[in-house]
Amino acid sequence: MKIAVLLSGSGTTLENIFEHIERGELPVEVAVVISSRADAYGIERAKKRGVPTHVLPRKRFATLDEYTGAVFGPVRASGAGLVVMAGFMVQVGVPDDFRNRILNVHPALLPSFGGKGMYGHFTHEAVLEHGCKVSGCTVHIVNDEYDRGPIVMQKCVPVLEDDTPETLAERVQAAEREIYPVAIRAFAEGRLKLDGRRVTVSSEIPR
Repeated sequence: MKIAVLLSGSGTTLENIFEHIERGELPVEVAVVISSRADAYGIERAKKRGVPTHVLPRKRFATLDEYTGAVFGPVRASGAGLVVMAGFMVQVGVPDDFRNRILNVHPALLPSFGGKGMYGHFTHEAVLEHGCKVSGCTVHIVNDEYDRGPIVMQKCVPVLEDDTPETLAERVQAAEREIYPVAIRAFAEGRLKLDGRRVTVSSEIPR
């Protein structure tokens, strides 16, 4: 399956996807990479592997609908069957033809610590301020509300007494690198089933 990757930063999630593909552990092809920032290093990671790239800053477009159209134009042209959010830090709409075909990974255990403004170190700071004993990451289907789409997979990590937002982030990011490719593979192999808000993951590939 061809996938489109949307990013805004260094592209570590994209690199993780490339590494899983190259090890034969992820049966997908990155068909296009779209960045909201011209200085995102993720663009360079894509170019090194010959993947087409597009830079589409949000400020160039007057409305969300215009921006959504601009983003999904090259996605459709690439033939991608799945869109993978990889640190895409701007809002984009969900077109009807990509409903339930966009995945994101969030650095907390949704539905806690999600929503507008809850990203990166802000999320980890909030987890520590609340005195949580565990945190983790969530792979979810993207819908029209921030971090409210159906949950596909989650992985817990402990919150240690001496944690800082930076040390907690390292542990959560390691969990993300582990489960995001698993979720992408399950989608590509047709092993995800959505029933309302519930997502089940089959261990067998449909025939």
